[in-house]
Amino acid sequence: MGVVTVLCVGLTTVDVTQQVAEFPLPGQKAQSSAVHSAPGGPAANAARAVAALGHRAVLLTALGDGLGGFARGLLDGVEVHDLGPGGPALSMVVVRERDGERIVVSRNSATFEQTVAVDPGLVARSDVVLVDGHLGPVALEAARLAGRSGVPVVLDAGSWKPVLDDLLPLVDVAACSATFALSESAVHARGVPLVLRTHGAGPVTWSHDGVTGAEPVPPVPDVRDTNGAGDVWHGALAVAVARGLPVVEAVRWANAVAAVRVRHAAWEWVEGLARWRG
Repeated sequence: MGVVTVLCVGLTTVDVTQQVAEFPLPGQKAQSSAVHSAPGGPAANAARAVAALGHRAVLLTALGDGLGGFARGLLDGVEVHDLGPGGPALSMVVVRERDGERIVVSRNSATFEQTVAVDPGLVARSDVVLVDGHLGPVALEAARLAGRSGVPVVLDAGSWKPVLDDLLPLVDVAACSATFALSESAVHARGVPLVLRTHGAGPVTWSHDGVTGAEPVPPVPDVRDTNGAGDVWHGALAVAVARGLPVVEAVRWANAVAAVRVRHAAWEWVEGLARWRG
């Protein structure tokens, strides 16, 4: 299968990243060695990764004016469909040079309660729909349309959100963080066939039809920046699902893509991914 289309539905932020030698202690000041501003957020980062990997990335998000215009101008290679006011939020990211560890201070965009008519054609022309649970009514409508069109739905389940009560039964693949509130069995009970869970540098675990497994994360000795690595991982996973890869191959591919992300700083990871995929 050649180029696939991934529709990413959810949050866009503007990330201001400061690189420091060490995290400051309370009351201290620190000089950064580099500073960079770029679009971030689960859906936007996933879309940027999909585009960098040579696939068609479509982003359905809320940008509005102001910071939204700034973010839109930097979403190169991504087909953006703006829902209007409701974002983006501003995130302050501090990255430690020696190991790429980060501290993030952010506030999600205002709760998006608008009922929005999602273009059915936008969903039907996609090979997979990736939702992050933000912009709840939009994620729900996109997932419903995907179900009617036979398009698989992947959920980036980083944290619990009220919309998940209604969204989980519409999801085909739930990729949960280590701290996600529900257990694998509880997610399956909500109707999700394939459940994966990431554990940072630990193996990615999965369960499907009573079969479980784990895929190790390859060590990365030269980590520079871990911010957004999970978002990039979800974008790669969505590509793998669209390509119909078996779960072990899909996870292995997503792990490899995330490893490329963390080897690059905030200002160079998109180009690094593009070079890696050749």
